[in-house]
Amino acid sequence: MDMHSVSEPCTQEALLPVFEKWRGLLRLKESWDVRLEMVDDEGFTKTGDFKIDPTDRKAVLLLNRRNPKGGNLEEVICHELLHLKLYPLDQLTEGLIDAHYSEGSPEYSAMYTQFMVNLEITVEELAKCWLEAFGDNKELSYGRCHGMKSFNELYDGLKPL
Repeated sequence: MDMHSVSEPCTQEALLPVFEKWRGLLRLKESWDVRLEMVDDEGFTKTGDFKIDPTDRKAVLLLNRRNPKGGNLEEVICHELLHLKLYPLDQLTEGLIDAHYSEGSPEYSAMYTQFMVNLEITVEELAKCWLEAFGDNKELSYGRCHGMKSFNELYDGLKPL
């Protein structure tokens, strides 16, 4: 199966070897029990996500069978597994934000938003590096770009300097 094709249905059987490869490369087999599940639900709009039980160190990686943003599912699997790898740091940072800012305050919102944006940027950059070094399909996914504003649209309404 062409791992970046959107026209072919994504099957769990076809993606399981890719999932197991990345669990091994990221050394998650030793620390987490992780299962791959395909989601075929119009309400599930993410390409990938996790359900995590940190106490029992179990997780379920959810992949959208409909793959709404298109792209390389090997990249998505690597990206999501990196979230699991960084989960302890994620939880520590969220705990620090909770301890120092009142939920609902502008400060809390600013810190939490910055943390989440930077977490996604970091995970995606790491995924690109790992994919380049060890991926069978090194093609990056650009599906999200199609829903983004153009460079000129970002400046609409701003005062010229």
